[in-house]
Amino acid sequence: MQKIDIFDTTLRDGEQSAGINLNTGEKIEIAKQLERLGVTIIEAGFPASSPGDFDAVQRIANTVKGSIVTGLARCVQKDIDVTWEAIKGAAQPHIHVFLATSPIHMEYKLKKSPEQVVEQAVEAVKYAKSRFSLVQWSAEDAFRSDREFLVKIMNEVIAAGATTINVPDTVGYATPAEYGALFKFLLENVKGAEKVKFSAHCHNDLGMATANTIAAIENGALQVEGTINGIGERAGNVALEEVAVALKVRGDFYPYETTINLSEIKRTSQMVSKLTNVVIQPNKAIVGKNAFAHESGIHQDGMLKHPETYEIMSPSLIGEGEVPLVLGKHSGRAAFRDRAEKMGFDLSDERLNKAFDEFKKLADRKKEITEADLITLLTEQQVLIDDVPLFELKSVQVQYGTENIPTATVSAITPQGELKTLASTGSGSVEAIFNTLEQFFDGEINILDYRVSSVGKGRDALGEAVINLRYKDMTTTGRDAAQDVLEASAKAYLNAMNRQLIQASMRAQVTQ
Repeated sequence: MQKIDIFDTTLRDGEQSAGINLNTGEKIEIAKQLERLGVTIIEAGFPASSPGDFDAVQRIANTVKGSIVTGLARCVQKDIDVTWEAIKGAAQPHIHVFLATSPIHMEYKLKKSPEQVVEQAVEAVKYAKSRFSLVQWSAEDAFRSDREFLVKIMNEVIAAGATTINVPDTVGYATPAEYGALFKFLLENVKGAEKVKFSAHCHNDLGMATANTIAAIENGALQVEGTINGIGERAGNVALEEVAVALKVRGDFYPYETTINLSEIKRTSQMVSKLTNVVIQPNKAIVGKNAFAHESGIHQDGMLKHPETYEIMSPSLIGEGEVPLVLGKHSGRAAFRDRAEKMGFDLSDERLNKAFDEFKKLADRKKEITEADLITLLTEQQVLIDDVPLFELKSVQVQYGTENIPTATVSAITPQGELKTLASTGSGSVEAIFNTLEQFFDGEINILDYRVSSVGKGRDALGEAVINLRYKDMTTTGRDAAQDVLEASAKAYLNAMNRQLIQASMRAQVTQ
């Protein structure tokens, strides 16, 4: 069986999706879960792009030891220096440098001749190799590049010290036959191709990312790059769970294996969905909530007689429903900690105690505590920057009647430690709450998106609110959960504004 390395870029390419705004704590939690999932390489971010990205990459590099941690850099010495500072504490320092190679990118974006592009790529790889033992070089928009030019520049960067060559279909234009043929051509014509790994990086603009990725594997790619749930810019990247499960389920046809722990797929998918606030479509392959559902009478009849009539894999393969429910209102702190650790959470004693207190309150009100409830409670405790004073909701009350104007009264502790109570009206209960909360801040706050969904099933399910807002030219997304959706909405609003305070604090620290 040929081993295929899995390069996860959820925290870099995935986070570039519109509307995704992860903080450092959330990135660390996702990185630790990716390590448990068994990915070979975690692309933790683009360190030179912002102080926040630098901090997240550095902390992930110093935390994760079971997977290789890498950072993205342009073929520019400054980017490489910054990435080194962020990555040098990793077990195996790895850098991913990229430069566009297609005619349209070289002419209009880079404004460089092909010869200048080759020179810049070679200089960057040589400089990176002087510090990093592992250097991946990417030909951005490789699929739309001239084949002979790709051979020329790849010959040079391999000679300069590159250890991995990435061949991206950056705009998702390739077909499986074409993309596979490109890998075959490069492996047959690039000097030193046998000394390096060739990597596939596919986007899903035409819905062919998974097929293209597998075509690359069939033609010699030893590494594939993608994201959890297929998140990413535009139509997203290839969904890594689809590739890993396809290679496993069709092992009779594909003689390849990965290091992915398939039983961690469902949990990883749920965590990424919750922290990025990107809902997984119900019929999404492998991880959608309907992926193993059967409504047709004919299908149900067949399933009852033999599961394999309509099921090519069992839900347990990806960890669906395999964790028994053992926690209830009588469970103690030790049992709660043990479950949190088994679920992959590594929280401080203070934050674990806060989560436990919320768990006990919920257990008194709900008949059944599900794992989805626990994930929600535990992920609420993941903001790791404790020295930034934040807003804390104490209470929210709404007076509403079909013949009355909705009025909201909110009490919150301000970052200055003051308990402040304000009230306002609105055309509805939620608007009244938002109008009241806006008074806590100096300036107008624009609501860009808002949604509420249930966590689990039943009339006593938790309600989770997600809000995307803009304040002082900065856009952030907040989320929170409570049994009352109005309380969850107020908490989500303050969560978004607290994220703004944290980001402002980080920027202030950098400028000092």
